[in-house]
Amino acid sequence: MSIPLSKRARYQALVVAAVISVSALTSAQAADLSVALSSPPTALDPHFYYAAANVGVSEHVFESLVKLDADSRVIPGLAQSWRLVDDMTWEFKLRPGVKFHDGSDLTMDDVVWSLDRPATITNSPGKFDVFTKQIVGKKIVDAYTIQLKTAVPYPLMPVDLVAVLVVSKKATQGLSTDDFAQGKGMIGTGPFKFLQYKRDDRVELVRNDAYWGEKPAWDRVTLRFIPNNGARMAALLAGDVQAIENVPTPDLAQVKGNANLTLVSKISARTIYLYVDTARSASRYVTDKEGKPLAKSPLTDPQVRRAISMAINREGIKSRLMEDLAEPTNNLVPPTLFGYNPKLKPVAYDPEGAKSLLAKAGYPGGFAITLHTPNNRYINDEKITQTIAQNLARIGIASKVEAMPMAAYAGKGARKEFSIGLLGWGPIEASSPLRALLACEDSKKGFGTQNWSNYCNQEMTAQLEKALATVDDTARLKLLQDATALAINDGGLIPIHQQFTTWAMQKGLVYLPRTDERTYAFSFRPRVK
Repeated sequence: MSIPLSKRARYQALVVAAVISVSALTSAQAADLSVALSSPPTALDPHFYYAAANVGVSEHVFESLVKLDADSRVIPGLAQSWRLVDDMTWEFKLRPGVKFHDGSDLTMDDVVWSLDRPATITNSPGKFDVFTKQIVGKKIVDAYTIQLKTAVPYPLMPVDLVAVLVVSKKATQGLSTDDFAQGKGMIGTGPFKFLQYKRDDRVELVRNDAYWGEKPAWDRVTLRFIPNNGARMAALLAGDVQAIENVPTPDLAQVKGNANLTLVSKISARTIYLYVDTARSASRYVTDKEGKPLAKSPLTDPQVRRAISMAINREGIKSRLMEDLAEPTNNLVPPTLFGYNPKLKPVAYDPEGAKSLLAKAGYPGGFAITLHTPNNRYINDEKITQTIAQNLARIGIASKVEAMPMAAYAGKGARKEFSIGLLGWGPIEASSPLRALLACEDSKKGFGTQNWSNYCNQEMTAQLEKALATVDDTARLKLLQDATALAINDGGLIPIHQQFTTWAMQKGLVYLPRTDERTYAFSFRPRVK
C-alpha cells in the first residue's frame, strides 16, 4: 500500500500502537473483545430481513434448530437430531434443558411460534418465510419432539431451518420489528446476552454463563460497525478493536508483513453478480446516449445480457482489484456446494464479441445505463461496479454508477427501482439462489422473494420445483444443474466471482475462517501458547 508522506507519520504511529496493544493482550485483559464488522445490520429483529449483516449479529443472541459448521455443512443446533419419517414428514428432537436468557425453558411452543412468525412480518426487503412456506403442518409429539409436514417430498427442510432463528414467544409476542432495536424481545438461547444497541455504531453483548454449549472466552463483546475500509483497518492498528473482517485489499501486504497481526482467509460461498431488469419494456435507468427513454429496454434481450457478461473483465477484477482473493465464476455456487454445474465455465473477456452481439440485437451504437451498487456491503463493491462501468463503455454502453449504503440500497432494490446493479448471495446449495433470485415470483410458494431482475423462465422454475420435491440426491443434483444452466445462459443474472473473505486480528487471537463469511465473536479464542 502506498501511503502519502503527509499521512505516513500517523500511519507509523498506528503501527506502533498496534504493537503495544498486542503485547498488552494479557489473560486479564482478554475477558473483553471488540470486533469491527464491515456492514451494520438494518434491523435486530431476527425475522425481518434475510441479509448477512442482520443474521450475523442475530446469531450471537439467537439460535436455530440446525446450524452450519465452518465449511457450510449442516450440524445440530437447538435440535440434537433429526430424521425423515416419510417423504413428507421431518422429525426434529430438541436438546433437553436449554434455557432462554431470562431463565425460562425453551419449549415447543417457542419453536412453533418462531416458525410461524416470519410469515407475519411486513415491509421486509427479503422475507424469511421463503424458508417456512413448505411447512403445511406441525405436530408436537412430546416436549422434545416435533414433526413438520410438507405437501410434497421436500429434502431441504434441515437446510432451510438453518436460517430460522428461535425466539421466545413470551418475550416477542406483540412486538414490532422496531421494538427489537430498543432491546425488547432480544431474549435468545445463544452464547451471548444482549446489552445495548447504538444504530450504525455498535452492539454490546455479555456472556451467557448458562449457555448449553461451549462457553465463549469473553465476558463482554462489542461488535463495532465500521463500513469505511481505512477506518476499520486504522481501528485495528490503533488497538481500538482486536479483530476485523474484510481486510481492505490494498492493506493485505501490510497485514501479512506485520509480525503482530494474523491474517486468515477462505473462499466464500457468496457469489457476486449483476441483476438485470429482464422484463420491463421501459426501464428507468436505461436510455439512449442523449438521456432519452427508449421505446423498449435493451436489457429484455438475452443477447444484450450476454454481451454485458462478455464485456466484464473478470480476471482483471480478480488480479487488480481483489488481489487474487476472488474466483471468477459462471455458477450460482462454488464447486464445493451442491448444485454446482461444471459445464458452466466463467465467461471469457471478449469486448469485440460483445460489440458483435449488441449489433445483432439492434444496438450497434450502444445505449446508456446507470449501474447501482452498495458501497459498504461486499469487498470492493463500489470499485467493482465502477470497473464494470468502464468495461461496458468500451463496447458502446455509456455507463455511470450510483452507490449508496446497503440499508438504503436494499429497500430500493426490493421495490424494483433499479435497472441493473451489483449484489451478492451466499447459499448452502444452488436451490437457494434459484428459488429466491431467479424463480418466477410466487408468494404462496416463497419463490422470487428477492428477484430484483423481474426474471421469469417457466421452464427453469418447473425444473426447480421438481428438484425441491426430489429426495434422491443424484436426481436432484441434475435437476439443479439443469435449472442453473437455463437461468445463467438466459442471462437471468450475471455471475462475476466468488469472493474470499479475510479476517485480521491481534497475534494473541485465533479464528477459524468460514465459508459462509460469518464473523462470530464466540469463535475467536485466545491463542494457546
